Amino acid sequence: MTYLTQTSELAALFGPVGEASLIKESPRLTDAYRRWIEQSPFAVLATSGPGGLDASPRGDPAPLVRVRDAQTLLLPERRGNNRIDSLRNLMHDPRVALIFFVPGVKETLRVNGRARIAVEPGLLESFAVEGKAPVCVIEVAVEAVYFQCARALQRARLWEAAPENAKDRVPSPGQMLEELSRGGIDGQWYDLELPGRQAKTLY
Repeated sequence: MTYLTQTSELAALFGPVGEASLIKESPRLTDAYRRWIEQSPFAVLATSGPGGLDASPRGDPAPLVRVRDAQTLLLPERRGNNRIDSLRNLMHDPRVALIFFVPGVKETLRVNGRARIAVEPGLLESFAVEGKAPVCVIEVAVEAVYFQCARALQRARLWEAAPENAKDRVPSPGQMLEELSRGGIDGQWYDLELPGRQAKTLY
């Protein structure tokens, strides 16, 4: 197996960067980037900490994040599984990356920055849904914004109609937990209870 070890080798392998790929990066939210983000209901949040890396999904009705100004995004942290891997990481390393998706749009938008965790009651209440405020809000100080081209989603055919038997092609949450727990968790029962539990605890 042959591996690359030098950045010069990478440059030679891929060639020069196109002009548009350089122009599209901004240190702040432009008007166009702001309008794009305001249509996004879903993003993946990447963080780094002593325990390693974490990339986890975030979703809400659009806009997922609130744009406070050209340098600041506010992301509500809703209830989840209480692992809080991303938040633990932020306590050690404030660097974050977000990649935003808009259903049906094949381009994505990436934001790099530094984050801190806000718990001011008035701010939390302003993000309440169905009378329930988020546990905290991740405030992101924007350092770089740029859109990424559609090729990845085109190759993945991500927004095309899903096959009718898509769920049958992958193990269910219960099946995965039953395997990992060596039968300690009844996977069939877990899957039966899951939809109702998720509906009751969405917010």
